[in-house]
Amino acid sequence: MNERLVIIPTYNEKENVENIVRCVFSLDPEFDILIIEDNSPDGTADIVKSLQKEFPRLHMLERKGKLGLGTAYIAGFKWGLEHGYNYIFEMDADFSHNPHDLVRLYNACANGSDVAIGSRYVTGVNVVNWPMGRVLMSYFASKYVRFITGMKIHDSTAGFICYTRKVLESIDLDHIRFKGYAFQIEMKFTAWTLGYKLEEVPIIFTDRTLGTSKMSGGIFTEAVFGVITMKLRALFGGIKPKKTA
Repeated sequence: MNERLVIIPTYNEKENVENIVRCVFSLDPEFDILIIEDNSPDGTADIVKSLQKEFPRLHMLERKGKLGLGTAYIAGFKWGLEHGYNYIFEMDADFSHNPHDLVRLYNACANGSDVAIGSRYVTGVNVVNWPMGRVLMSYFASKYVRFITGMKIHDSTAGFICYTRKVLESIDLDHIRFKGYAFQIEMKFTAWTLGYKLEEVPIIFTDRTLGTSKMSGGIFTEAVFGVITMKLRALFGGIKPKKTA
C-alpha cells in the first residue's frame, strides 16, 4: 500500500481539479489523493467522479456545503489515519502550491522531521502575483505569531504541509478550534508544544491564475486573536497529547 496521502479541499475548482489530480499522479514516488468536496455548484464533484474511473487511488469525501478549511482537513486527517497512511499532506487545488514540492516535503519527513512546512518566508519573501497588501499582511502575521508563541517558524500560516502519522495520532483533532489561518497556526503550535520537530522547506508560492480565491479578511482577524488564546492554553497546560484507549 502507498503510505502518502494528499488532502485537497475543493469548492468551485472545476478549472483546476483535473490538472492538479493528473499532476500529483505523475509524481515519483506515488501519492494518493483525497478530495474534500464542499458541494461545489460548478460541478467539481462530477469531474472528480469521472477521474476516479481512471485513477483508483483518487478518493473523495463529499460534504453538504462550505464548513471551513479546518474542518475539511480534520475530516481528511481522520480518513487518512483510518486508512493507514503514514504521511498526510495539505495542499491547495489551485496550483499556488507546486505539486512537485510534495516530494521535497515528503523527503524532509522521511529523513527525520515530524512536520514539514512549505515555507514562503524562510529564505526571504517567495510569493508571486500577490498584491503587496496581502503579502505584507501574511508576512507580518507570521512575525506576530512567532513573537507571541515563541515558535521558531517563519511561515506559521502556511497551508502546504506534510504531517507524519505519529503527530496526527497524538493531537486531539476534535479539540482543534479554528477554521482559517488560525487553524494552520494551531496545528503547528500544537505539534511544536508537544515536542515534535518542525522543518521549513523553502517554496515559491504563486497565486492562482484560474478560479476565484476563497480567502477573506475574517481569517486574519481569527488568527490575531486566536494566537493569544492558543498561547494561554499552552501556558496553563491546555495542550496535551491525545489519550489513547
